[in-house]
Amino acid sequence: RAIGGHCGNPRDVPVWGEKRERTNDMTTLAVSHLSVSYDTTPALHDVSLVVPSGSVVAVLGPSGCGKTTLLLALAGLVSIDEGSIGVGSKTLSTPDHLVVPEQRGIGWVPQEPSLFPHLTVADNIGFGMNKGRRRSERIEQLAELVGLSDLLERSPGALSGGQAQRVALARALAPSPDAILLDEPFAALDTVLRHQLAREVVNLLRQTDTTTVLVTHDREEALDLADWVVVMDRGRVA
Repeated sequence: RAIGGHCGNPRDVPVWGEKRERTNDMTTLAVSHLSVSYDTTPALHDVSLVVPSGSVVAVLGPSGCGKTTLLLALAGLVSIDEGSIGVGSKTLSTPDHLVVPEQRGIGWVPQEPSLFPHLTVADNIGFGMNKGRRRSERIEQLAELVGLSDLLERSPGALSGGQAQRVALARALAPSPDAILLDEPFAALDTVLRHQLAREVVNLLRQTDTTTVLVTHDREEALDLADWVVVMDRGRVA
């Protein structure tokens, strides 16, 4: 794992332990010299990082360091002032070009599950997918993956916090995204459940070979879960 500095080519940064070999770069997420501001207030300045295909990179830093703005930019929810964002061979964001969020192929698991209370677990997982046999099969596949096969007809109000986060993860994975963004999705859970669920979720993402960006302020969590760690401070990569 790398701590701080530019998280680009893994050969260019210090490593703790062994890194799994990756041969497919189709879902490599690349951020190059990214700058973002809100009106005249800078939020990100000259941020560069690479998330190798299928790997988990943690973005670590205190509140206000730019972590959430980075995720918003990756998701296409804010425009950028300088630099570029791309996945594989696709350019998603430049100062003059922005692929809209629903066409970027990037899933988002927020801090709160934000499930639709009037829909069942199954319909929450399949929300946004066209109805039909393939949708039903995909819902069943993902429910089994996240351990919720017996709860598909439940309403969100009948779920525990950990179960609700599993539903949110399954919903994000449903359209087979190129990458997943985890925005401190375990922060609201108690300590024991948070660490247990975090490991389970990251293991699931490894099973599906999903390129993942995990935002956290918890150093232990970052070191425990990620292949690479990027430290941010005051809108920059430290």
